[in-house]
Amino acid sequence: MVRTYLMKHVLQIVILGALDAIVIWVGTSLAVQAHYLMAVLLLIGTAGINYVYLSKRAYPMRYLLPGLIFLFAMVVYPIGYSFYISFTNLSTGHILNQQQAIAQITDRFYTPDDAPTFTYTAFKNSAGDIAILLHGSDRDLFYYQGQISPVKGSDDRFVDEDGDNSPDKFLSYKVMSLPQIIKSLPDIEGLRIPYDGGTIRLDSLHSFKLSVRRYSYDQDTDTIHDLQTGTVYKNIEGFYTSDDGEELYPGFKVWMGFRNYLSLVLNPLISGPFARVFGWTVIFASLSVLTTFATGLFLAILLNDPYLKLRRLYRVLVIVPYALPAFISILIWHGLLTNMGLFNHVLLQLFHISIPWLESTFWAKVSILLVNLWLGYPYMMIVSLGALQSIPGELYEAARVDGATWWHRFSRITLPLLLMPLAPLLIGSFAFNFNNFTLIWLLTEGGPPINARTVAQSTDILLSYAYRLAFQGARGNQFALAAAVSVIIFFIIATISAINFRLTGALEDLSKNV
Repeated sequence: MVRTYLMKHVLQIVILGALDAIVIWVGTSLAVQAHYLMAVLLLIGTAGINYVYLSKRAYPMRYLLPGLIFLFAMVVYPIGYSFYISFTNLSTGHILNQQQAIAQITDRFYTPDDAPTFTYTAFKNSAGDIAILLHGSDRDLFYYQGQISPVKGSDDRFVDEDGDNSPDKFLSYKVMSLPQIIKSLPDIEGLRIPYDGGTIRLDSLHSFKLSVRRYSYDQDTDTIHDLQTGTVYKNIEGFYTSDDGEELYPGFKVWMGFRNYLSLVLNPLISGPFARVFGWTVIFASLSVLTTFATGLFLAILLNDPYLKLRRLYRVLVIVPYALPAFISILIWHGLLTNMGLFNHVLLQLFHISIPWLESTFWAKVSILLVNLWLGYPYMMIVSLGALQSIPGELYEAARVDGATWWHRFSRITLPLLLMPLAPLLIGSFAFNFNNFTLIWLLTEGGPPINARTVAQSTDILLSYAYRLAFQGARGNQFALAAAVSVIIFFIIATISAINFRLTGALEDLSKNV
């Protein structure tokens, strides 16, 4: 018993010690790279884990902690990061931070018209190190182990083995042939050889040239100076921009406040498509819930009739769409609805017409609603069937005695008693269809297009629109704008969920009095 207890605690200490060591190493690396917030959060989180597993007071938390860690990593962090980037200009051309962008810009060179040219001989040793012998018009230079120095003709470190007055070896280095140079071209292109106030760089396959740095950064004024033309570039919203509007790429990420959200409302090129997509999203989700519930309830009423023959067989058949994976069903429907699909083939044979199911805006939306009806009615039928069977038969018998028609029995008894348990499910179904990316993307990919000025397409819902902004924009990846759309979706779904929870509680209280 004591031995088992000791082994358990030793193992616990070893695992926590290994975790602490890894976190210290990662945290140090983050701090060196100036990611201080992430380093602090990592250290605080690790300290919390140590406390939970070493303290007897926090013993109950040991069972909750793994779930909380995954909750934070998979839910809280993505939501928080989406909030953060929605207030920036993160997009194509604005991926780097300011220091990285400055480093890339100031690492550019230009070659003056009178720059000296050097032919060269390259050497390489068995370890892959490269040395360069530069042949200038008035002198030879040798670059070796990061140092450049003039070379005298009597330097006995160079060996001419074949007597052609060209060195074949340098110490343990051997001369490189042209195919070897081509193979090592990325390494040779990366050489920056400081010389005479400039930098000697590879200019062509056969020569080096003296280049000078084109841009310099002034930290005091936060400007970049073009040393070739004298142009000054100022920091303006993530770009270094000259007075005449010329921008230096790449740009960098900066804080933009609510500009992305305002663009969704005030920028005509964005607000128009956004309003159209938002409207279709609401219509699609509403009609999907309405049609699937109506169809499912209708079938449930039919199948709830105890006098219906082959009732069990019908129940099995109508539930088939629910048994198949949704993405497989959607892909099958896509094949059926193409111009050369089965539906148009039958229509052409019988009526000599063809319907552009996926090419026309109207018919594409009809197709989406029909396919979603096929996918969604079995679920509504199952829950409606279960709810119908919980309604006492005596209520219907009393209504018949009072002379109530079938419509009165349905509208005064069936529907009110069904909506009580099913209302939260209907709201949840609306929230699901509001973000039904799989159906939209696999069936129409959001198409057909609206026009060339917007990335939005005719059947895009908000989620597919955000995806398209982030990864398929004609003007590059607009991550920040996509994040703003995602945040709006988050608030909409959070509101729907809050209403759902509130309604669920209200219905529970109501059901106690029924």
